[in-house]
Amino acid sequence: MSEKEAPKTREEILAMSLEARVQEVMHYQINIDNYSIALQKISEMEPSEQVELTEFAKQLRDLLASEKLEQKKAKLMLAVLEQQVG
Repeated sequence: MSEKEAPKTREEILAMSLEARVQEVMHYQINIDNYSIALQKISEMEPSEQVELTEFAKQLRDLLASEKLEQKKAKLMLAVLEQQVG
C-alpha cells in the first residue's frame, strides 16, 4: 500500500491504528519522563528557588498525573488492537 493510498481492508486499518496507538503511548512516556525529570531537578534546587517554582511544580505534578492516566487508557486500547491483529 502506498503512502497516499487509503487503507482498504480491516487488517490495514487495524495495522495503522496499532502503529498510531504505539506512537501515542510513546509520546505519553516522553512527557512522563520530561515532567518527572523536571520535578527532580526542582527538588535539587536551593530552597529559595524551589519556592519561586512552587506553582510550576504543582502544574508539573498535575500534568504528570494526567499523562499517566491517559497513557493507561492508551495502553488498554493498544492491547485491544493487538488482540484483534493477532
